[in-house]
Amino acid sequence: MSHKTFGNLFLSIGAMKAGTTWLYAVLERHPALHFTPEKEIHYFYHRYVNNRHLSEERRLASARDRYLFRFDPQKTQIDRVRYNLHWVAQYLQRPVDDFWYRNLFDMRDQQIWACDFSNLHAHIPAEAWPTISNSSDRLRVLYTMRDPLKRLWSHTKFHLQMTNSLDKLQSWKAKDYNKFVRQAHIWENAEYGAVLRRMKKGLREDERKVIFYEDLHADQRGTLRSIEEFLDLPAFDYPQRLLERRFTESVSHPMPDFFPELFAKDIERIRAEIEAEGFTLPAKWG
Repeated sequence: MSHKTFGNLFLSIGAMKAGTTWLYAVLERHPALHFTPEKEIHYFYHRYVNNRHLSEERRLASARDRYLFRFDPQKTQIDRVRYNLHWVAQYLQRPVDDFWYRNLFDMRDQQIWACDFSNLHAHIPAEAWPTISNSSDRLRVLYTMRDPLKRLWSHTKFHLQMTNSLDKLQSWKAKDYNKFVRQAHIWENAEYGAVLRRMKKGLREDERKVIFYEDLHADQRGTLRSIEEFLDLPAFDYPQRLLERRFTESVSHPMPDFFPELFAKDIERIRAEIEAEGFTLPAKWG
């Protein structure tokens, strides 16, 4: 039985374009894990970084576009509609505070962990983590890293794809890519060392776990088992067809020859910062 506000809370905090959507889709099959309909709630980012992020306008737009969809009464399950309506009613409550966040998980049944996979949580300050931990019966935080150059390229393509700007992949020169990638909302996702330092400063060792995208897909079941052990959960037999699926893939487009050189010094620094935190880089990082 939960005694603190958040109960048992499992957070995956990124990095963006490093396999977190795949992890979400797979781990939500585990009977001990409870996910809300919204993969990325971003509550702690809203509370500790940008208190306009979960504005009423943004939540209304999300509710309209993602949950209050038109459905065919002859084909749709009534329980699914009831679930969505109940969850949206909680999502649109005010004020947006710790109790608002807790209540998003109120349809949890016997699952042990409330789960939230929000990449923006990688950016919350170290000082916030003890507050979150103290409001949880147990807190577990997972961070996934991917080859920084490949992640930057994937993130660039994905952003252009989502903003209907793929034509820029054909027309942009080196200076255009450099200007775009160094925008804060893109570049901050590349600063693995900064995230690791914040996690180390704000979280106990048993509360944090770091994995690599490349290791995950080299040994999917082994990595999933290590996450289950991190959460003190029994093993679950995930369907092989699910493990073979890919989610939110960026459009296929070759990386320009000049792209690696634009960020070579930054990536060298980032790699060194990861190693300084005691991690061995995957061989596939080159």
